[in-house]
Amino acid sequence: MATKRRPRTQATRSGKRIELTDRDLEIFRALRRYRYLSSTYLHAFVGGASATRLKERLGNLFHEGYLDRPAVQWEQANCRYRPAVYECGAGARRVLAEAEDADDARTFLGAGSHKQFLHSLMICEMLASIELAARARPSLRFIAWPEILQRAPADTRTNAIPFRIPVPSGGFLVPDGLFGLEYGGPQKSYRFFALEADRGTMPVSRTGRSQTSLLGKLEGYRSIIAQQRYKAHWGVPNLLVLTVTSNAGRLARALQGLEGAGGSPALLFRTATGLQLKTPVPSLLEAPWERAALPPIRIDGADQ
Repeated sequence: MATKRRPRTQATRSGKRIELTDRDLEIFRALRRYRYLSSTYLHAFVGGASATRLKERLGNLFHEGYLDRPAVQWEQANCRYRPAVYECGAGARRVLAEAEDADDARTFLGAGSHKQFLHSLMICEMLASIELAARARPSLRFIAWPEILQRAPADTRTNAIPFRIPVPSGGFLVPDGLFGLEYGGPQKSYRFFALEADRGTMPVSRTGRSQTSLLGKLEGYRSIIAQQRYKAHWGVPNLLVLTVTSNAGRLARALQGLEGAGGSPALLFRTATGLQLKTPVPSLLEAPWERAALPPIRIDGADQ
């Protein structure tokens, strides 16, 4: 007799006890680091010969209370055509707490629900894509946010919102992500990056300076970089800003706006759609990034 298929959107316990494996623990740790990851990213992190078998295991972990599938994902028009997105459930959080593992979160995403779920997911997918691509390079090491914070000045480490940086003109700027890359070789070198996920929900520009816009946020980065405020706040020696836009039209308008403002060699751009980000995108590390009125550059160390 065929086993009745359990619903994708609602956990339905079978009552069967699950024996957790080391691979299950790696799944839980990956989700603690990134908050939201689909099955394709989890397979890239934990490996295994069969992606199908991993999906089945994720399904069992979901239905037995170890993992959650954020309900908001089912509200999206294309949800039936995307891999299911997971986060740690009560069971996974309990297991990780018992293991007393250190929290090495890659993002600033809190434990509560997120109104801008797709934006939060895009942040996780971009950071995970870059880390996965760096893992495949023996000469590269991905430097996560906790390591940056550990080496930051004391005032930043004790700050309730340490990833928020003051802007010279007033107010604060909060990146979508912060990470670094260590480049191996005869002499190690380092680059640090602020990451911006632009899904097209914010206007590229506005007539009023007090209104939020993509170019307005980038102008804040330009002033922070010009005055090297990242050194005093985060203790990093340099800072590049990676903006991933939703389409080529927005990218062109952003580059044009920056050219008119004098440009900035530290502001880098790429496009990546939600469809492309369904699976890891190694080109976020390996392909050149565009700049306003300047040649593209790579961040994987190939141009150093």
